[in-house]
Amino acid sequence: MLAQELIRIKRDGGALTAAQIGVFVQGLTQGTWSEGQVAAMAMAIVLRGMNTAETVALTEAMTRSGTVLDWREAGLPGPVLDKHSTGGVGDKVSLVLAPLVAACGGVVPMISGRGLGHTGGTLDKLEALPGYAVDPARETLLATLRAAGCAIVGASADLAPADRRLYAIRDVTATVESVPLITASILSKKRAAGLQALVMDVKVGRGAFLPTLAQARELATSLVHVARGAGLPTVALITDMNRVLGRTAGNALEVQEALALLRGDADSAADTEIARLRELTLALAAELLHLGGLYTDTVAARSAAAQALASGAAAERFARMVAGLGGPRDVLRDPHLPAAPVQRAVPAPRAGFVGPVDVRALGLAVVALGGGRRRPGDAVDPRVGLAAVLAPGAAVQAGDALAQVHAASVADAETAVRAVTAALPVVDRPAPQTPLLLDRVRA
Repeated sequence: MLAQELIRIKRDGGALTAAQIGVFVQGLTQGTWSEGQVAAMAMAIVLRGMNTAETVALTEAMTRSGTVLDWREAGLPGPVLDKHSTGGVGDKVSLVLAPLVAACGGVVPMISGRGLGHTGGTLDKLEALPGYAVDPARETLLATLRAAGCAIVGASADLAPADRRLYAIRDVTATVESVPLITASILSKKRAAGLQALVMDVKVGRGAFLPTLAQARELATSLVHVARGAGLPTVALITDMNRVLGRTAGNALEVQEALALLRGDADSAADTEIARLRELTLALAAELLHLGGLYTDTVAARSAAAQALASGAAAERFARMVAGLGGPRDVLRDPHLPAAPVQRAVPAPRAGFVGPVDVRALGLAVVALGGGRRRPGDAVDPRVGLAAVLAPGAAVQAGDALAQVHAASVADAETAVRAVTAALPVVDRPAPQTPLLLDRVRA
């Protein structure tokens, strides 16, 4: 069928069959559909939507557009599990969760991405560790998975290539904001990774891609139901992103914070915001371990995960992963992380309480410091970012530090201080606190 006929069906509100969607994805992969035709189809989907059957078919077709990993002959010691987040500021959960799940019997070949816009990327964080290879040879990847039970790496070019082309066109045609397209994009890559179970962290709030709870529920429901239709057991947690997750935002700083949590450092253990990071990590791990069949319920799974974290077993798995992928062999003792040459405190302008935080603005401040990218391919400075960020409701006196800026130059630091001051307003009364876990969606 001609491309224009398929576009016409969707433009007029019709449902596409699995075969018709297969033609579209084949056109994406082989380049027989022009960019204009792909953009027209994407816009038709944005405006007319897709039902669950269509979204399942799109997910499956994009999954099969390239290599689909099969771990059955790899001799791995447990079920293949993974987690995906819709992105936030200070979200270093993957750094702790992957080795934590591995320490409890799962195998986590986590395919992660880079930061874009105001959100950070897990690969950028790990590349702050000197020598860490995010694109290892298959033999190295398998050896690391057998030794550590986890490996956080980037996607190869032959993994769901149809999605790669579709996303590039969506990104420049105002067609990113579509629940079916977002769902198929995420799940096609996860299905191609050969997973047996997946947990989703769908973030909502001022620092998230989705600002409202209704939008987050819509996406979470779509992800869970489409994943089930595609044969991938999935649970989604909807979590708060109205504050920085933990105390840091910026690549090397976030790795340091994740290491502190893994090691059980005393200062980290006593910090309420680190406790929040710990709670989210344990909640996601519990869902994933239960979904993967390793524990009979989430209560038992959470207890096992908490023990693996407290005992240092998760930290040991992280160290094995880093060493296996070329990073520092003594990462728990000395991660050899780069430090910014300029540090500046952000003083509170008056006494009061930290009010509603403009989390997106904090993420953009990190980007402006050089810690993120405005366009794919931009260089990232791993040294820069924000540390010791106060949470909403924190009491302050005039001159107290709202955050610590880590910058490459004095000029950059001064600009960031102004941006962070505006993003962390001081108000007269503490605002009500938003719960960390807002909802749970399962099939």
